[in-house]
Amino acid sequence: MVDLLVTYMEMTEPPSGEGIAARLAGATVGRETLDIGGYVSLYRAVGEPLQWDQRLRMEPRELERLLASQATHVHVLRVDGEAAGLCEFNGVGQSVVELTHFGLVPAFQGRRLGPFLLDRSLRAVWSYRPERLWLHTDTYDHPNAQPVYRRAGFKAYAEQMETLPD
Repeated sequence: MVDLLVTYMEMTEPPSGEGIAARLAGATVGRETLDIGGYVSLYRAVGEPLQWDQRLRMEPRELERLLASQATHVHVLRVDGEAAGLCEFNGVGQSVVELTHFGLVPAFQGRRLGPFLLDRSLRAVWSYRPERLWLHTDTYDHPNAQPVYRRAGFKAYAEQMETLPD
């Protein structure tokens, strides 16, 4: 068993001011409808160092349904066409939206691409006029995750210890 400190964060207003510009030529962010193979490949590339496994444990048909849902939005960061990160939301079009997955492929970390991906993705989701966006982050996530979320406008509203199987 592993104890994790889980922090719950929320955002109740859209980002203000100018959007964050890409600091790397050829960097773009857009909502994409990925097939299962493309999604799982990117999910693994981003999530393996962070021990993500939620989507890998899903039955393929269940994952297919989730990805095909109008309420699921996957925003992909591409650098010169190469997938470099993802930002996944569930509940888009509803009053409460969850940011379920966010991260970069390790080779693209440290270039200020995370804030760019998050800002562009958040602005796109806020165009659907939700009342609230929320997420949870834990001790396995990248050490810069919470500071990036805070700078984007998220505020912590709860913390708790959770025990998960190893």
